[in-house]
Amino acid sequence: MPIRSLMFGWEYPPLHLGGLGVACQGIVRGLKHHGVKVTLVLPHPNASEPGVDVISPTKDWSETIHVQSMLSPYESTELYAKRISSIPKELQHIYGADLPQAVAHFTEMSVEMTKDVPTDIVHCHDWMTYGAGTCAAHYHDKPLITHIHATELDRTNFNPNEWIYKLERKGFNKADKIIAVSNYTKNILTEHYGISPDKIHVVHNGSSEQIQMKECIHTNYRETKNPMVLFLGRMTIQKGPVQFLKMAENIHRIRPEVQFVMAGEGNMMSEIIDRACEMNLHDCIVFTGKVSDDEAKSLYRQADCFVMPSLSEPFGLVALEAISHGTPVVLSKQSGASEVVAHGFKVDFWDTDKMSDCVLTILREDSLANQLKSEAPHILKQLTWINQGQQVHSIYKDLISS
Repeated sequence: MPIRSLMFGWEYPPLHLGGLGVACQGIVRGLKHHGVKVTLVLPHPNASEPGVDVISPTKDWSETIHVQSMLSPYESTELYAKRISSIPKELQHIYGADLPQAVAHFTEMSVEMTKDVPTDIVHCHDWMTYGAGTCAAHYHDKPLITHIHATELDRTNFNPNEWIYKLERKGFNKADKIIAVSNYTKNILTEHYGISPDKIHVVHNGSSEQIQMKECIHTNYRETKNPMVLFLGRMTIQKGPVQFLKMAENIHRIRPEVQFVMAGEGNMMSEIIDRACEMNLHDCIVFTGKVSDDEAKSLYRQADCFVMPSLSEPFGLVALEAISHGTPVVLSKQSGASEVVAHGFKVDFWDTDKMSDCVLTILREDSLANQLKSEAPHILKQLTWINQGQQVHSIYKDLISS
């Protein structure tokens, strides 16, 4: 008899803003490979996954409300209030007049819709789903796993919204087991949330990008002769766009021909563009805005170096995406990806001088860059979603049998 997992998520490809949705999809597919029957609950009706039951509290309204979802795992209460005010008042009650109401609504509807779903374990992803997961686990009298992809402390540079922080802590305390995406995140849970380390299992994120290696590992495709350094992520304080600009300023003084690309969007976009102009980087930097998956792959192939300068990064799937396309990486030490990408430069996010030196070394030393590229297949061979799904499956079995 296969294990049945009732899983609550908040985003799922193709409707996703960041790595949480990609990771959720990878875990679901990894669990499917190991025979787990997954019922996935999402706030929007447009996701589908072959072989997986997908339930959405907004499904009945999808033909009337032409919005994908008014909620995002990266959203502040202020941003939610601004966005909810843009839709007709008669529709606002469906989503909630503010973020707490929206989460409460999703919790209530999700639990009600899954009362008849047979399950052996309840698995929920990040804080917005912890209420639904806790209630569902209590109703079904089954074990609860809370999966943490990014804490409120990560997103806010350790200046949290207390309401969200308390919801996270409550979810961690209610869980029978916690899955963290890195040892870095596990340490945050023990030091800042008071969670026992014995309760936390680390399962690093996986990659679906191994197929890219044969065609990309030895060759970079770029449209210009000038070296190109890439940033790809949300323009938020967590991702370190200011640190990237400081690094770019240092490099520009030494090698003015180097080009920089910052791909992504976010609440700091205008500020970052203004800062780039103040630093006289306007002739050597390009802001692309949000990019599609295909556009991102093209940028990875063109880049001579990828930099992830995050202030606090639980994992950082973009690091795996970069190395899968044969792009050497410079990673923040304050990241989970730095735990698994053994062959890459790792620096403290605040040390932009050293960050600059690392990038310049990669651009200067072809033999070193090629060595970094050659190690990527070994990393990706281990970090598959099938392997990571096996780890989650083992946690399931231990909890169910205990």
